[in-house]
Amino acid sequence: MLRVLGHASNACDKMTRRTLLTAASGLALFGATANAKPAADRRIRSIILIDLFGGPSHLDMFDPKPEAPAEIRGEFQAIRTSLPGVMVSEHLPRVSRWMDRTCLIRTVSHPYNSHNPYAVMTGFTGGQDQRDYFSSPTNHPSMGSVCHFAGLTTPGVPPYVVLPAYPGYSQGLRRAGPYGGYLGNRYNPLFSQCNPTFGREVSDRDFYDPTLRPMGDPTLPSLEASITLDALDRRRSLLDQVNQHAARLDGSPGMRDLGQRQRQAFDLLMNATSRSAFDLAQEPPAVRERYGRDLFGSSALLARRLVEAGVTFITIHTESRGNGHWDTHNNNFNLLREWLLPYLDRILTALFEDLYQRGLWDTTLVMVNGDMGRTPRINDAAGRDHWPQCGFCLFAGGGVKQGYVHGRSDRQGGYPVDGRVTPGDLCATVYHVLGLDPHMMVPDQTGRPQHAAHGGEPIRAILK
Repeated sequence: MLRVLGHASNACDKMTRRTLLTAASGLALFGATANAKPAADRRIRSIILIDLFGGPSHLDMFDPKPEAPAEIRGEFQAIRTSLPGVMVSEHLPRVSRWMDRTCLIRTVSHPYNSHNPYAVMTGFTGGQDQRDYFSSPTNHPSMGSVCHFAGLTTPGVPPYVVLPAYPGYSQGLRRAGPYGGYLGNRYNPLFSQCNPTFGREVSDRDFYDPTLRPMGDPTLPSLEASITLDALDRRRSLLDQVNQHAARLDGSPGMRDLGQRQRQAFDLLMNATSRSAFDLAQEPPAVRERYGRDLFGSSALLARRLVEAGVTFITIHTESRGNGHWDTHNNNFNLLREWLLPYLDRILTALFEDLYQRGLWDTTLVMVNGDMGRTPRINDAAGRDHWPQCGFCLFAGGGVKQGYVHGRSDRQGGYPVDGRVTPGDLCATVYHVLGLDPHMMVPDQTGRPQHAAHGGEPIRAILK
């Protein structure tokens, strides 16, 4: 007999692992803390990774080629910035005024030609879509998961959060990249959830329509208004009773992971600091408008609040139904002009201003990049196609030089001429500024050591 909240229910003679996992699946939100290291002891306390999913066009953003032929340089003009000699797209006017306080890399290059955040979030570029497109327990862990595994946590808040939802949510799939992989489910992030609105129904036909902008806010998962603290306490009682029976099964790592994740899920939902950090209603209307009411503006504002709460690693994955992507095979210039570049210009500068004014600039590192760059030559659909051979990464905040440009691409923006950087190098740089060993090893599912940065090296030229 299994007793649940004081009421008897018939059960099988032996509870299976599948039964227990199913009963508790809605309560496991994020992983356990390991070897805690106080945030106050770290120079850089938080990372905000803004993943421009789909492949942002470096040529039309941070590496314009105004002297190239029209079929290469495209429709946009290049404008001067606050950093002498450096130009960016005319549709990034506000960001242009921050370039003397940022660190720009123009030579991110790798071989993984895939719409997948796997390389961005893990630094691993040897993936194959037949094997690595979808998340799997054998995937390499994300940077946020490695930081959690290494003990970069703050009591009372999740160590690693992904906004506004898990990658692939609008397609009903789980893209590889943000998870704990072979480190285990306990190192998965806390994923917020969202339900964006567009003013009308959207379909795949709207993929390149710049007028359909996802609106709404990320929210805590499963925190419905009807669920009271008393109800959560009753669910804890239920789970405690189920776990008593689980203990009779076995002490496998999977069961131990589940127990830790369940306990911390309840701790999160019952913790006033975490719940308050997710409450965007606490922000003045003027601040909400400065970031924007669209899904990605709200995510950037929430990221700032999570930094203030002490979260170590925050990822904003810019993917949504409609045109919530940077995969501009068609209509590249209209998408960038009307929607993608204006929202990026807005959210980056709002975030930079807040971090600077609130004394968080020197202890937070913002990192902006995407799956790949885009082809130098414009295609017949007024778009640019996949091009992992050359792309960019923009850093802002602490730990890196300000007003610095690393690397140089060729005249057409096709290949690095000098200063080539890999996603593994970006990961190693992040680990270094967080005070971790950039060459550290982590155990895979068989216990064999694996390089957390996949052979990458910190980019010494950009470090303070």
